[in-house]
Amino acid sequence: MKKTIVLTISLILSCALCQAQVGSQFPDMEAETLTNEFVNLPQDIQGKYSLVGLAYSKQAEDYLKGWFEPVYNQFIYKNPNPGPFDFSFDVNTYFVPMFTGAKRPAYQKVMNKLKKTIDKRLQPNVLFYKGTLKEYKEALNFDGKDLPYFYVLNPEGKIVYATEGRYTKQKMQEITDAVESAMEME
Repeated sequence: MKKTIVLTISLILSCALCQAQVGSQFPDMEAETLTNEFVNLPQDIQGKYSLVGLAYSKQAEDYLKGWFEPVYNQFIYKNPNPGPFDFSFDVNTYFVPMFTGAKRPAYQKVMNKLKKTIDKRLQPNVLFYKGTLKEYKEALNFDGKDLPYFYVLNPEGKIVYATEGRYTKQKMQEITDAVESAMEME
């Protein structure tokens, strides 16, 4: 019983923390794609909705990879022969492993490894950030280093939805609903 109460309170607090940054501007971040192009978030992606996933630990990066296929299928893949019930999103989508502190020297090695192992269709959507973490932890209100964090940004770069953790169908549906709802409000 005690475990259930503690777990419930933890979930409520983590959801409240994620929602705390909704309405805030996503902080500036320069990152590099696996195709060696630099992207400045949110400046370079303004003008359309975006989904940005961040991870700043090995455990979080492993969980982030669990999001690759479902996010690709929902937001990146464009069916060349769409059916009458197919709906495609025009959403910028990025997965961002963050190399901060003692992990910075591993940046190039990990990038080179991922270039060989990640599907080429997904490579433009994987960004590598190397720098400090403090300003992102403060601006985005995250500190569960073993979790990935996801943010839906509006065309101006403001956060309209946030969530964290491992991939689940429910979380994916919540992200999809947030994107659809935000787009409908325009």
